[in-house]
Amino acid sequence: MEASVYLHIPFCTQKCDYCDFYSVPLAYWGTYEGFCRTLLKELRQNIEEFSIDRVPTLYIGGGTPSLLGARQLETLLVSLQHLLPTWPEECTLEANPESLDASILQVCKDSGITRLSLGIQTLTDQSRQAVHRLGSAYQCLSSLEQALYFYPEGLSIDLMTGLPFQTVDTLVSDLETLAPYPIAHVSLYALTVEEGTPLAQRLAAREQMLPGAEYQEELWLAGRDWLVSHGFDQYEVSNFARSGAICKHNMRYWQMQSWIGCGPSASTTMIDEKRGRALRRTVAEDVAGYCARGPRYREEPIDRETLQKECLMMGFRTIQGPDPKLFEQRFGLSVEAAIPRTLEIWRRRGLCEKHRPALTPQGLRYANTFIVECFQELEKGR
Repeated sequence: MEASVYLHIPFCTQKCDYCDFYSVPLAYWGTYEGFCRTLLKELRQNIEEFSIDRVPTLYIGGGTPSLLGARQLETLLVSLQHLLPTWPEECTLEANPESLDASILQVCKDSGITRLSLGIQTLTDQSRQAVHRLGSAYQCLSSLEQALYFYPEGLSIDLMTGLPFQTVDTLVSDLETLAPYPIAHVSLYALTVEEGTPLAQRLAAREQMLPGAEYQEELWLAGRDWLVSHGFDQYEVSNFARSGAICKHNMRYWQMQSWIGCGPSASTTMIDEKRGRALRRTVAEDVAGYCARGPRYREEPIDRETLQKECLMMGFRTIQGPDPKLFEQRFGLSVEAAIPRTLEIWRRRGLCEKHRPALTPQGLRYANTFIVECFQELEKGR
């Protein structure tokens, strides 16, 4: 069986104020060796349990995987080379500029990492400081230059819009500063205020201000338009790539193809292609318990109707839409047959492609509304 692999490294020097991903501060943790041993053991058990014989993509995310340092990262990657049944054609490592150095980059290059994703977010120091994002614009650019020495074919970077003190001018200035670098992929995320985060608490107490909703949309659209006009193709709601540089690992999520997730908070989704069902397994968010006793799982069977909804919800995030062949194999009907009325309405609006079930670039802006209407049609048809 084929499945991609995601490894969650849940360590950060400190959490950014907007982040609600599971991570623990560096000061909480003294050594990474025990964590990595448990992580590899969990992965081995999953490979054996699901009889995995091919791994097309690997993604090491977090948290901040680059905090492992060169020695521990090399140990992890060498162990993966022996553990995985096949070495993936695409291997991504996430890194933050302030924890990246030449020794880590050399290990990545020598140990099979094909794709580096740098968390830039913004080059406006005032915006960085307002959300307690570590590092500076100077560090971001220095790390970018160093990383491109090892990966001259290009890197992936993350950027955010809607941050405090951000304007269209500062966003475009950031993009113009990055323009000379051979960046191959950009994830452009609009800031989402998650309940319970320090940012949400400060906003509720009126201690922090963000751009208004209309201006936040204007910011993201300005970023999108700049990227498209400078040779990046939008292939997913928040992702842009130059030719040949899409993230294959994330495409597997969006097309709902099987993946194994290991580490605290990571989730696994294994698709039963013949029955059109799936199993979802999520690891408890408890790094201390994880290392002491191994992973604790919450398992959830995904029935046919739920999987069908998820395939539509994830697939329509991409410019190509859900994979028609996979959809029909799993559910015994085409995407067109599943949601004919919704597709017809959105085609009349010019927001859905005429000859295939996929949203237009303009339609992607309203993907959430489209999915709600898809679900309503599915439920009425049952």
